[in-house]
Amino acid sequence: MSESLHLAGPVSVETALFRLPEALALESGEVLPDVRLAYRTWGTLNAAGDNAVLVCHALTGSADADNWWPGLIGEGAPLDPARDFIVCSNVLGGCYGSSGPFWPNADGSGDPVGTAFPEVTVRDMVRAQHALINALSINKLKLVIGPSLGGMQVMEWAASYPDLVGAIAPIGVSARHSAWCIGIGEAQRQAIGADPNWRDGRYRASAIPARGLAAARMMAMVTYRSWENFESRFPRAPDQTTGFDVQSYLSYQGDKLVERFDAASYYRLTQAMDSHDISRGRFPDIIAALRAIVCPALIVSVSSDVLYPPHEQGFMASHMPHAVYRTLESPHGHDGFLIDLAPLSELINEFLAALPSRVSAA
Repeated sequence: MSESLHLAGPVSVETALFRLPEALALESGEVLPDVRLAYRTWGTLNAAGDNAVLVCHALTGSADADNWWPGLIGEGAPLDPARDFIVCSNVLGGCYGSSGPFWPNADGSGDPVGTAFPEVTVRDMVRAQHALINALSINKLKLVIGPSLGGMQVMEWAASYPDLVGAIAPIGVSARHSAWCIGIGEAQRQAIGADPNWRDGRYRASAIPARGLAAARMMAMVTYRSWENFESRFPRAPDQTTGFDVQSYLSYQGDKLVERFDAASYYRLTQAMDSHDISRGRFPDIIAALRAIVCPALIVSVSSDVLYPPHEQGFMASHMPHAVYRTLESPHGHDGFLIDLAPLSELINEFLAALPSRVSAA
């Protein structure tokens, strides 16, 4: 790696940096002249270039998929480097090495560019990833898999590059972002913007901790878990009126994110999630867009997910010609895909085992 990564938090020493060979024209009409993507790989690409698996991360994730999805990558795991060439990149707009709001301003001050970095869409993210996949000489992605924001990228890959994608596994996501999710994201952005230390799309250098970002994360954590999860983990004592355990938990989660993530990246990435709609500009409605995705697909719901409720994944599967629908039974809410890894691995292994016959049948 010939140039330094610009990071809001730690990444593996194995993280590499890819520089797109051409400027990237965004859906907004703006052009990014010099785009980098931080990425990691596991395993070896075969001679045919068709054993590749692309893993797409969620909102605050990084290219270190083996860290945030332990047990899904490794020897004997669903994604096995002995068999698969696994790729994961930090998204465009992220803050773990890829071009985004945390990259330094061109004025030479060293300050991050903040929200002067333009709005990007999930489709923009996937187009940047596509350049990386081409540079790695990958001829076929046998599987594209990811949860939440990662699942949005999965769906965009299937819609944008159907000839390159062999199969997909979107987890805990919808075919387009709902008004419910857009409203939650907007409330989080308003929390960031209401922080008095937030100026011109970034925090002042002395603004530690970033309370607006911490508050946004606290809001998010409520939607990432479930009623059952909170009730079992944080029971109130008899006659208790103050000092609830759940308050301390949410404060801890907010502070922990502030230590590792950039507020302007959070702002831009939640806006990108709002853009998610695989039918936009392509088909008259979402059903037509789903029917056009003909590759084998594993659609996974988390049973207690209140952010992307299971009926959204059921709707997707019902209109995709070669989809199987499975439910990850979990009391943990949306974050079940990060917690209940053993049953999730079983679902993925079951799908992959059936994949050759499903492809031939299609």
